[in-house]
Amino acid sequence: MLTRVGSVGSLEECKDPVVTTRIGSKTLPLRVLQLFGLFLALCIAFLIISIYTIRRFGIYSVVTTFKPNFVPCDEEPNSLDHWRKPPSNLLHSMRDKELLWRASMVPRIKKFPFNRLPKIAFMFLTKGPLPLSPLWERFLKGHEGLYSVYIHSLPSFNAEFPPSSVFYRRQIPSQVSEWGKMSMCDAERRLIANALLDISNEWFILLSESCIPLYNFSVIYHYIKKSKYSFIGAFDDPGPFGRGRYNDYMAPEVNVTQWRKGSQWFETNRKLAINIVEDVTYYPKFERFCRPACYVDEHYFPTMLTIQASNLLANRSITWVDWSRGGAHPATFGRTDITEEFFKRIFEGHHCSYNDQPSSVCFLFARKFAPSALEPLLQIAPKVLGF
Repeated sequence: MLTRVGSVGSLEECKDPVVTTRIGSKTLPLRVLQLFGLFLALCIAFLIISIYTIRRFGIYSVVTTFKPNFVPCDEEPNSLDHWRKPPSNLLHSMRDKELLWRASMVPRIKKFPFNRLPKIAFMFLTKGPLPLSPLWERFLKGHEGLYSVYIHSLPSFNAEFPPSSVFYRRQIPSQVSEWGKMSMCDAERRLIANALLDISNEWFILLSESCIPLYNFSVIYHYIKKSKYSFIGAFDDPGPFGRGRYNDYMAPEVNVTQWRKGSQWFETNRKLAINIVEDVTYYPKFERFCRPACYVDEHYFPTMLTIQASNLLANRSITWVDWSRGGAHPATFGRTDITEEFFKRIFEGHHCSYNDQPSSVCFLFARKFAPSALEPLLQIAPKVLGF
């Protein structure tokens, strides 16, 4: 009996804390209840406002009024400026196949929906420095908006041009190129493709670090602008250094009667530039069957463009060189060569066709000039070259 009483007593003791806890849970602080009530009132108010807004203006107005300030780095602006303006940075991560594909895009509507000012793309193919850059700086000064500059150099070369220079940050992603091999044409296509990304570039001129302009910018711009043809040398050479380099395995895409030879240094309009970057027909043939002693940079573009658009070619180069000394490379001119008599020899005694009419102005650029020629070139340029 005592045990049972004790058990009841023990049970009563166990119930006491539970009863106490229940009583404590019901006595919440008044502050918490007030905050909860305020939160609930705000929710109800927001719900009422949302229902009214949806009924009054429609659901799309509620959704579209929210515009996040954060835009992902890889999100492209949804405006015409993205396509109209040139890339702000020439460095990109595209591989050659991706770059050529991107550059081959062509608008189907010919009339531009904005005021397009056509530009000349000066494309410098070089191993490293541009020792004649001060002369080019002077040539281009004051003509901003009418030109673009692109540099293809060895990947290991880091140009150090000041921010005020026209060459500042104008290097494109480059690869090693070797003279006479397909890697040289790859570099040229890479230059053209990068320049095509600027929709305002209409003419494309390939230059080397040893090239100089022979006239001021205005003369050269209008000469190229008014020409009906692109200045690409493409002639049929029946000798061992012309047709003698042809490989029968290039047929049927390229027949020996279509085989052409021309200077590496060219000027082309935008239409032909796109033909060059989009080519997948002739490239494999030249890559496989035109190897030294077949120098592909002398045959690939002249042959392909002759087959595709011979009516658009002037069949001559506008870059003067001197082969009179013989050898595999033209003559190089240094400090002592730069005289008025020297340039008189370049300007005079030439005859060519311009827009199907006879002309004595046949060359707009010249090469090869050594770094030592810079100082006398800067001195003689105002009188002889016009800038």
